[in-house]
Amino acid sequence: MKLTVVLFPLLVHSLSHAHAYPLERRDNSGSGTFYEVGLGSCGESNTDSQLVVALSSILMEESYCGKKIKATSGHHSVTATVVDNCPGCDVYDIDLSPAAFEKLASLDVGRLSLQWSFV
Repeated sequence: MKLTVVLFPLLVHSLSHAHAYPLERRDNSGSGTFYEVGLGSCGESNTDSQLVVALSSILMEESYCGKKIKATSGHHSVTATVVDNCPGCDVYDIDLSPAAFEKLASLDVGRLSLQWSFV
């Protein structure tokens, strides 16, 4: 009985702090920024002119390398390939190549609200 009294609160605490990460078809909301593209955490070199994206380090624990996402802001959207992680991003924020960001807004905007999902 004593063991149950001790373990049950620990189980409840663990479950209440569990994180839900995106499923393949789930829409995610976050901020979008852009970065200077180069050698990414997926092991490939890319350029600023390619439609590529970095996901948060938390999501990249699952290694989404090579997966495609569709990001939408307002009436604009872009499909980009995951090639890197973004250590400074919150869980559902993304960091886009300049070319991908410009499909959504001018680089002068710097940061925008968007929705994205895997395609």
